[in-house]
Parts: sequence; structure tokens; C-alpha cells
Amino acid sequence: MSHSHGHHHTHDHPDLKGRNLVISILLNIVITVAQVIGGLLSGSLALLSDALHNFSDVISLIVSYIATKLVRKRASYQRTFGYKRAEILAAFINAATLIVVAILLIIEAVKRFQQPEEIASELVIWLSLVAILGNGFSVLLLKKDSKSNMNMKSAYIHLLTDMMASVAVLVGGLLMKYFQLFWVDSVLTLAIAVYLIWMGFDLLINSTKVLMLFTPDSVPIEKIVAEINTFESVKNVHHVHVWQLNEDEVHLEAHIDFSHDITLSEFDTILQNIEQHVFKKYHINHVNIQPEYSYDDAKDVIVQD
Repeated sequence: MSHSHGHHHTHDHPDLKGRNLVISILLNIVITVAQVIGGLLSGSLALLSDALHNFSDVISLIVSYIATKLVRKRASYQRTFGYKRAEILAAFINAATLIVVAILLIIEAVKRFQQPEEIASELVIWLSLVAILGNGFSVLLLKKDSKSNMNMKSAYIHLLTDMMASVAVLVGGLLMKYFQLFWVDSVLTLAIAVYLIWMGFDLLINSTKVLMLFTPDSVPIEKIVAEINTFESVKNVHHVHVWQLNEDEVHLEAHIDFSHDITLSEFDTILQNIEQHVFKKYHINHVNIQPEYSYDDAKDVIVQD
């Protein structure tokens, strides 16, 4: 993403993003409370698991909401990057909680499967319908932003899995009502949980990569180094670090060893050339280059401190 896009990206959406999240949060709180009460009254584990899932959503949506607000705070001397990573952190927390909740559900479902209990299916049917409508509405609200942003994507996935889970609970309720198949409740709980793990895992890996400062997949370091080496008077590129600050920003820092003692103005020209031809190409939008001439340091591309 270019700079202009980056800026445009933050001023347009946040109010809408924020507003849509608030609506989703309120809807989810209502659904969660209804499902907890319903789950306890009807004895349906699937309903309780759906409620738990919804509750993890409420938490994740609140975290996402705080993150969208923090991202807009200005950078300061204490926080030179501002809060630009808040959303990545939110995505990480959401994914991790999703997986933990899922594992707990699996344990419960297995216990339940061994001893199915009778369940008041009417309640299950009505409450799952309420959940489907509420989550469906939230999913539509967040769909647009989910494409451009990891944090909003994590919120969107939470809600989408919720909706799917509620549909499953509805089907289960109908099967229990008309066919007395109470074991369906456990099977559904298992299915919901496995799906949660599958969805959360991907997000967990991606957000971890960013938090660990791994090189983004879109940046081939060897290729970039080779390209810079072809520039006039560049002798060697070393000490390279590339990391992703958040979803819009990729940073690169490196040392460049020059073959002769060039002037600063010459360096500026070369740097501008490199920025134009190399960094633009790989969407690197923040560059920090240290020029050197016969300076005594380690000349490996990746230097282990």
C-alpha cells in the first residue's frame, strides 16, 4: 500500500468501523445473555457453547473496537510508532481466545456425548433463531472492512462462525424436537469447536508473524539486496531488517557500503533512485539506510547481534 492509500485508509473508515462495531457489540451482548439463560433452562450444551462463543465475540469485538480507536491516537516521544500495532495485537488476542474456548467446548462435548441428556428443544429453536438474525446483521455490517484489515477480519470471522454455529444449533433443536436425537447436541458442539480452531489458527499464525517482526511474505530480501547491489558505486548491502509494523506499513533498514568516498548529495541521489526503483516495487513505505565507506562492521546481509 502506498502512503497516500495508507492515510486515506485511516481517515475515511474509522467512524463507520467504530459505529458498526458498537452495534455488533450491543447485539451480541443481548444474544449472549439470552443464550446463557436459555442454555441453562433447556439443558442444551450446544446453546451454552454458542453463548460462550458469542461471549468470546463480545470480548473480541470490544478489543477490536478499542484497537480501532487507539490506532488513531498520535505518536509521541514515549510512543514513536503511536498505537499502530493495536489492531494486530487485538487480532492475536482474539485468535488465541477463540482456540482456547474451542478446546474447552470439545472437552465438554465429549463428556456429554457419553451421557446424552434430555433437552428442552423449543427454547433452543427460538434462541438460535434470535442469534442467527443478530449475527447475520452484524456480519453484513462488518463485511466491507473485513477485506482490508486483519483486526476487522478477526471480528468478522468471530461473527460469521457465530452465525454458522447458531444455524447448526437450530438444526439440532429441530432434530431434538421431532426425532428426540439428543446426542446431536454434542456432535454440534464438537463441530462448532473444530471450526473455531481451524479459523483461529490462521489468524494466530499471521498476527504472530507480524508481532515477531518476521519478514512479510511479500518482501524477497535476497532479490532486493541483489537489485540494490546493481546500483552504481554500491559495493555491498548488509545488516538488513525488514518488518511489518501493521497492515499498511512495511519498514526496511539496511547498511550500504560504497566503493568510494561519495559526497552526501551523491548519496541522496542514489538513495532516491533506490527508493524509486526498488522499494516502491515491493510496497516498502518506510526506509532507513546507513551509508558507509570502508567502515569496519560485519558485512553479512543478515547480522545476528
